[in-house]
Amino acid sequence: MLRKIYCLRCGYLMLLILWAAGSAMGQQAVRGKVTDRNDGSPMPGVNVLIKGTTTGTQTDDEGHYLLPDVPQGAVLVFSYIGKQTQETPVSGTVMDVSLADDSQLLSEIVVIGYGTQKKNELTGAVSTITAKEFQKGVITTPDQLISGKVAGVQITPNGGRPGSGSTIRIRAGASLNASNDPLIVIDGVPVSGEGISGSPNPLSLINPSDIETFTVLKDASATAIYGSRASNGVIMITTKKGVSGKPKINFSTQNAVSVINRKIEVLSPDQLRTYVSEHGSEAQKAMLGTANTDWQDEIYQAAFSTDNNLSISGSAGNMPYRVGVGYLNQDGILKRDNLNRISGAVTLNPRFFDKHLKVDLNLKGSMQKSFFANQGAIFTSIQMDPTKPVYEENSFGNFYEWKQGENPHPLAPRNPVGLIEQKEDNGKVLRSFGNLQLDYAFHFLPELRANLNLGYDISRGEGDTFVPAFAAQNFNTQGNITNYKEEISNKVLEFFFNYNKAISSINSQIDVTAGYGYYDNQKTVFNFPTLRADGSVITTPAFATDVPQNRLISYFGRLIYTLNDRYIVSGTLRTDGSSRFSPENRWGVFPSAAVTWRLAKESFLENSTVLSDLNLRLSYGITGQQDGIANYSYLPNYNYSVNESRYQLGSSFYNMYSPVAYDAEIRWESTATSNIGLDYGLLRGRLNGSLDVYYKKTRDLLSTIPIAVGTNFSNLLLTNVGNMENKGFEFNISAIPVLKNDLEWNMNFNFTYNNSKVTNLTAVDDPGFLVEQGWIEGSTGNNIQAHTINKAPFSYRVYKQVYNAEGKPLEGVYADLNGDGKITDDDRYYFKSPMPKYILGFSTGVNYKRWNISTTLRSNLDNYVYDNVSSNMAISSNVLNPVNIINNAPADLLNTNFQVNQYMSDYYVYNASFLKMDNLTLSYNVGEVWKGSNLSVSGNIQNVFTLTNYHGVDPEIYSGIDNRFYPRPRTYVVGLNLSF
Repeated sequence: MLRKIYCLRCGYLMLLILWAAGSAMGQQAVRGKVTDRNDGSPMPGVNVLIKGTTTGTQTDDEGHYLLPDVPQGAVLVFSYIGKQTQETPVSGTVMDVSLADDSQLLSEIVVIGYGTQKKNELTGAVSTITAKEFQKGVITTPDQLISGKVAGVQITPNGGRPGSGSTIRIRAGASLNASNDPLIVIDGVPVSGEGISGSPNPLSLINPSDIETFTVLKDASATAIYGSRASNGVIMITTKKGVSGKPKINFSTQNAVSVINRKIEVLSPDQLRTYVSEHGSEAQKAMLGTANTDWQDEIYQAAFSTDNNLSISGSAGNMPYRVGVGYLNQDGILKRDNLNRISGAVTLNPRFFDKHLKVDLNLKGSMQKSFFANQGAIFTSIQMDPTKPVYEENSFGNFYEWKQGENPHPLAPRNPVGLIEQKEDNGKVLRSFGNLQLDYAFHFLPELRANLNLGYDISRGEGDTFVPAFAAQNFNTQGNITNYKEEISNKVLEFFFNYNKAISSINSQIDVTAGYGYYDNQKTVFNFPTLRADGSVITTPAFATDVPQNRLISYFGRLIYTLNDRYIVSGTLRTDGSSRFSPENRWGVFPSAAVTWRLAKESFLENSTVLSDLNLRLSYGITGQQDGIANYSYLPNYNYSVNESRYQLGSSFYNMYSPVAYDAEIRWESTATSNIGLDYGLLRGRLNGSLDVYYKKTRDLLSTIPIAVGTNFSNLLLTNVGNMENKGFEFNISAIPVLKNDLEWNMNFNFTYNNSKVTNLTAVDDPGFLVEQGWIEGSTGNNIQAHTINKAPFSYRVYKQVYNAEGKPLEGVYADLNGDGKITDDDRYYFKSPMPKYILGFSTGVNYKRWNISTTLRSNLDNYVYDNVSSNMAISSNVLNPVNIINNAPADLLNTNFQVNQYMSDYYVYNASFLKMDNLTLSYNVGEVWKGSNLSVSGNIQNVFTLTNYHGVDPEIYSGIDNRFYPRPRTYVVGLNLSF
């Protein structure tokens, strides 16, 4: 022991002598710390080398390094996998360095269906977004993370309700009557996007903080491996995993206040009094009150939310792990609205048998409780007379109501505050999904792997509503009690072999995959009677439960062949059999083929000092669509009659069954996609991007067509007759204009152009055939949109408004477009569409020392919205209502002075193009608060501004019909992230 101590002392003495000698010869010791530029955390294992020599060292667990003999004027080279190599001239004895991400290396491996591939070897149109690029702020659902980030992907928020989610469209979708939602795959498990009672949106049950990357598969070369569910694209989500090393704890909290950003402009109390005084009768003038109530202010609030997440990651022996928990409590700006979510995630990734067997266990779970405020209050807050008070003493709970005799007036709007306060609507949902994936590389042939994936996705939603008997909103039924419950159970079994072999003798690489999939999807709906508030029965369901179910069986294969590291050919084939179709139409075949030419590897470009990457891609394939198609639509079905349609035999009444029209030959919708793409990189990855041109043609679209009387059980039938095409162009560019030791500026811009049109809707040639769509409020049985050939889906079908010399619309005066001397339905024409022709996204961020500022902007151009709020209520007969009440109206009444509704006028179709700043974030990396820790703080504003000519509350409405829209708030967020 004494000898060891003596030797150790001798070693230190020798280092001291060498250091002194070095100093005498112009050398010095240099020490310092290497940190991650993203979050300031220490970086162990960084290589530190004196440039031009083999002398170097590595950083320790805390990121520290020491080089004892560094010549004066030397340059130190810091390198680490996934980080940009940094060369720094020696300028003193202490040199601290922060390393930035090497975006090219980090995104080199991309997740694709049933495998991975190097980004520069892709044959399909694929985009990957990492956590570093996600949207910032209080993010409730995963889809919000990538809004505006990916060319060809349109993500439209469904409103401002907590957890309401978004409508996601990849290249505009491919269906008219079935689903247009993309397939979402989380860690290899296709998850259910089907809504469940008790939750505002199924994706709100997934904690966004657990997500590491999004990969979007857009063309058929990338998506055909998913066959019958891939016509609308595929979004692959990879969640965070454990990493080798000591346990690392991360805690983040975000606390926010949300306020209403924009209200609907209605007549003020004084404007209403003036209007009634000028146009109303004496009796109507006498109905005016003396209050000055802003009903929108009465129903909206400043809403608080908190989002907290704690995770522990590391490795136990050879088993990396990550455990995370999250708690979200978010109030809505509509009073009493609330979303409360507790979530948990566990991932275990052990390796066995000399790492030949990889085991990945992913488990996610959440419990979500919601209180749903009565959104009917949004509508009545626009219509309710602002000269009336919120409260008065009465038998309806002391909320002011218009009365007819002693009862609430049956045709008057209800008190908006009463609607909210006198309805209880609670929902609770439990969801769990996950998988166990076993991947074994054979010992005798490690190029061959067998992969087994067992997954599940189960949910249970339940809830109830209650309205008391005295409440005016349900006065005729003496209140009500409703209960609901649903259960969803989806099971996944997939097995495939993969053979990946480099054949050096012919300079080739072969990657072959072949597999099998089994998917079982079941939903159980429990039916309960509807009760009055006292418990007596209003309605009784015919059946206690309904259990729709469907199964899918698949066989799939893929071949990727690479020659000379520059010519890549891929082909996929998937065949699916679905229980949704008859045995004769049950199986579908979905192939694809693609080639990639890596031009940057050619001799005439490989020595370029400017061009770092250049790939040309060509692809073609066919994908299918079955989601949104009823489970049993090919079978004869019967409807059970409602109580009002019972048949009397003697003194008894009986419910009857009536047959439903059906098509025994119903089958897949299928989409053929052609794609030409170019990927490029310049200046060693400082500038890179892609551009794609695509053409999609969907055939066998489901469309409702007239059929001969007596040939089925209706004169209309939903069947496969339609065709539709999409043409588009996508462009993406990422750049790092400035990259210095203390300063980095990055930016990304993406652009999408898409043109969709219907090309067929009938079994026989009928160019004038149309299918009406787009129900509008206040106009019973009328629709404002339609599908017809050679027009965009959901085009507005309206009359052409005529205006006077002052530019005011003339009530009921329309252009006679067919020239027959009269105005009929034949004079309606197709005018614009809610689908934007152009979609733009822009993100930028600046890192300066420990500061970071970033923002994301989005824009839709040439999208149109129908203002149903004004067309329904901005009329004189609404204000001076003939049923002896006074209503308020949108301010547009003063522009038109229409006496009665003009629902079909193109006056109400507005250009809703917009530019939005989604968020603005400023963060500061405090650094170590104790040894080995790192703290960062941030401030964020969401929904910063919207520039638009549309006068409504929001121009971004996917359906294109603006009626009962829940406003999106502006949110102010303060965040903190601590890791140690």
